[in-house]
Amino acid sequence: MCVLLFLFVFAEEKSALYLESKYIRASIMSRCCYHQSAASMARQSSFASSSCSRGNDDPRSKSKLLTNTSRRRRRQNDGKGGLVNNALVPGPDDQKVTRNPRPEYVPGKIADEKYVRVFDTTLRDGEQSPGATLTSTEKVQIATNLAKLGVDIIEAGFPIASPDDLEAVRNIAKVVGNKVYEDGYVPVICGLSRANEKDIACAWEGVRHAVRPRIHTFIATSPIHMEYKLKKTPDEVVNIAVKAVQFAKSLGCEDIEFSPEDAGRSEPEFLYRILKAVVDAGATTINIPDTVGFCLPDEFGRLIKGIKENVIDVSANDAIISTHCQNDLGLSTANSLAGIANGARQVECTINGIGERAGNASLEEIAMSVIMRGQNQLNGAYMGVNPVYIYQTSRMVSEYSGMLVQPHKALVGANAFAHESGIHQDGMLKNKSTYEIIAPETIGVFRDEGDCGVVMGKHSGRHALKSKLGQMGVTLADDQLNAFFDRFKLVAETKTGGVSDVELMALLRDEMEVEEGKEFYTLVDVQVVCGTMGLPTATVKIIDLGTERISACVGTGPVDAVYKAIDAVVGKSVELTEYNVKAVTQGIESLATTRVTIKPTDESTAETITNNQTEARGTRTFTATGADTDIVVSSARAYLSALNRMLSSNAKLTTSGSSSLIESSSEIVSR
Repeated sequence: MCVLLFLFVFAEEKSALYLESKYIRASIMSRCCYHQSAASMARQSSFASSSCSRGNDDPRSKSKLLTNTSRRRRRQNDGKGGLVNNALVPGPDDQKVTRNPRPEYVPGKIADEKYVRVFDTTLRDGEQSPGATLTSTEKVQIATNLAKLGVDIIEAGFPIASPDDLEAVRNIAKVVGNKVYEDGYVPVICGLSRANEKDIACAWEGVRHAVRPRIHTFIATSPIHMEYKLKKTPDEVVNIAVKAVQFAKSLGCEDIEFSPEDAGRSEPEFLYRILKAVVDAGATTINIPDTVGFCLPDEFGRLIKGIKENVIDVSANDAIISTHCQNDLGLSTANSLAGIANGARQVECTINGIGERAGNASLEEIAMSVIMRGQNQLNGAYMGVNPVYIYQTSRMVSEYSGMLVQPHKALVGANAFAHESGIHQDGMLKNKSTYEIIAPETIGVFRDEGDCGVVMGKHSGRHALKSKLGQMGVTLADDQLNAFFDRFKLVAETKTGGVSDVELMALLRDEMEVEEGKEFYTLVDVQVVCGTMGLPTATVKIIDLGTERISACVGTGPVDAVYKAIDAVVGKSVELTEYNVKAVTQGIESLATTRVTIKPTDESTAETITNNQTEARGTRTFTATGADTDIVVSSARAYLSALNRMLSSNAKLTTSGSSSLIESSSEIVSR
C-alpha cells in the first residue's frame, strides 16, 4: 500500500518542525501531511509534495526518506513538548486564591481615593485588532477569566455592530455579569455606543441583564475630527453629547461613561466645556482617550490634572476620570500611569495590549506597575486585580484571538523570565532577586510544560480529563465532556508521548467550533491523493442535515482540492482571505492547528458590520480554527467550521428573534 508522506516545514528560529501522517480508523479514514512553502499559504497557491512506500503490514511505519538532518532534529524534538507562546496553560486553584479587597462599587464614586478601577476592553477594542476574531462562546470564557482576574469593568462589545455582537454582550451580561463572588465582587458589564439613540438603545438591550450594567457612549472632540469626520460645529457636538447621556439615563441606566474621542488632540478648554456638560447631564465616568497615541506622558498627565481641576472639582455631580491610551508611539502604559499619578481613577486597557493599530495599554503592565510601585511612586494607588490569573488569561486571549504574544513582551512573553547571559545566570543562581523584580508565580507562571503533574494519554479517564480542563479554567457540561473525551481518546491513541496541555486546548477549541456548526454540516471523512505523479485529488464525506454527501475534486494542492470538494457540497461562494498553519508543540507527533478566514462573495450571505470609530461599513468575515495530527484534516475542519459560522450568522439574521430585537430598539428610539 502506498502512503504519502509530506514534510511540513515551520521556519522558526532557524529550526524545522516536521509533522507526519498517521492512519486513524475512526471519524477520518485517510490522512496525509504535506510540505507547504511560505508562498503557498493562500488558497490558490501550489503545494509541493513527495511520496514514499509503506509496508502493508505496518500502517504506522516511519518514512525512509528522512535525511540525516531531519533524523537528528527529530531525535532532538521527540518527547520535549515545549511551551508555545500562544498556548493555554493551567491556572491556579481557585479555592486557594485569596482575592484582593476593593471598595464597594458605586457609580461615579470611590470610597477610597487611592483605589484605581480597571476597565478591560479586550472584548471590544482588543477584538478590533486586524485578524482578531472571537466567537460568542470564547468571549464568555474570556470574560469569566477576567472576572477571576478581578477587573472592575468588562467592556463586552459594540452591540450595534451586528446581531452576533449584541448576542455576545447579552450572554456575558447574563452569565458573567450575574455571578457574585463570596467577597461581593461582580464585574460591571459595559457596552459601547456612538452618541445616537439607536446605538444607545441597542447597548442597553445588551447590558441591562447584568447586576451592574454600564453604557459607554462617545463622540469626537478634536478639531480635525469635528471638521472632517463629523462635519459639525463644537456647539453641535456638545449638544449631541449631552442628549446622548440624557437618553441613556432615561432608559434606566445609572452608570454612564462618556468619552471625547481623540481627546489627546482636542483643545483643553473645549474638553472642559463638553465634559462638564455631560457630567451635569448624568455621566458618572469621563474617559479621556489618547485615540491615536499622540501624547507624551508629561503632556497627558497635565491634561488629566487640568480636567480634574476644571471639571471634577467644580462640578456639582460626582464622576470618575478614566484614561484610554493607544500605543502608536509605544507610550500607552507610561501615559496611563501618568494619568493615575495626576488623578485618574480608572484605566482602560486590554490583555496583552491588543487593539486597533499598534494596540492599547497593556493590562498586565499597568496592573503590575501599580502593584510594584503604586505605594511609593503613585501616591499610594492600588488595584483589586488578582495577578495570579494574569498568565492564564494572557494565553487564553492569545489562543482564542490568534494574536501571538511577542517573546520579549513584558511579563507574559516567552522570554520574560528567561536568562541566557552568563552574568545574569550567575546572579540568578545566587539570588533570584538580582535579575527578577517579580516572581513568576505572582502572575501565574508556576512551572514549565514538562513539569505539569498529570500527563494526559490514551489511558486517562474522564475524571482526569475533567480535572485537567478545570485547571485550565474550562468547565464542560456532562454531554460536552463525553463528546470531547471521545475525540481526545482518538488523538491520544496515536501519540506515544501523551497529549500536552496546549494540544488539549487546541483540540477543545476545535471541538467547540464543530459543536457550534453541527446543525449545518459535519465533516465525516477526508481522503487525499497527491504527489508528483498526478493531479491532487480530494474526496470528502459530509453530513448535511442528516444526509451523507460525498464530493471529489482536483486542485492545485491537497488543501485546495479539499476546499473545492467542500465548496461543492455547501454550495456557497466565499473568498479565503487568511490561511495559517502552525504546530501546537515541538516534535514530529505534534498536533497542527489551522486558522482560516473567509469572506462571503455572494450578496445573499454577505453581512455588513460597522467600525465604531470610522463608522465605515464593510463585509463581515468569519474566522475558525481546526486541530488534528494531520494538516489536511486540520485545514478541512477549520474551513468547514468557518462556513458553518457564516451560515449560522445568516440564519440568525432571518430569525424572528433578531427581527424583533431590531424592531424593539427602533420602538425605544421612537419613544
